[in-house]
Amino acid sequence: MNFQPEHELHRRRKGRNTGVGLVLAALIVIVFGLTYVKVTSQGFRDSAPAVQEAG
Repeated sequence: MNFQPEHELHRRRKGRNTGVGLVLAALIVIVFGLTYVKVTSQGFRDSAPAVQEAG
């Protein structure tokens, strides 16, 4: 069974999609890392606004 060679347009599109996917993955890792550092930092509970109950 012979397969047709991949067209140049598909090759370029595949490369572009790979690049966009890597950039998206990097942004997700950055946001996850910033969130993790923010939540696990010592001053997180001190910087959160205090909730007061009406009473």
